[in-house]
Amino acid sequence: MKYLIMIWHNPKSREIWESFSDAERAEGWQAYAALNESLAASGELVVSEALADPSQGRRVPAAEGQSLATDGPFPEAKEQLAGFYLVDCESYDRAMEIAGQVPEADLGLVEVRPILSMNGPDM
Repeated sequence: MKYLIMIWHNPKSREIWESFSDAERAEGWQAYAALNESLAASGELVVSEALADPSQGRRVPAAEGQSLATDGPFPEAKEQLAGFYLVDCESYDRAMEIAGQVPEADLGLVEVRPILSMNGPDM
């Protein structure tokens, strides 16, 4: 089953990251690289990406067949989505185990959700 592991950030986590030395930041990026390699080797990684700053996002409401883009960030919230892992693994427990390896998990900023099947009984 597929699970989305969402990595959030907030002002406090940004403050922590910005306080790191270059060596500490490199160590943080290495933790992600090691997790990516491990999940790729196990066949569980579907995709993993970091997201640009929310200020670069655009909302696209459609009305009467017209699409209009408005500047971000959206929504007005302290926590913003910073990146994600899409994994395909055997169970929710395994997805939670993977999520616990994400550095932000120590700050309580990682969320796991199952992906709904567009073809199955979930819909």
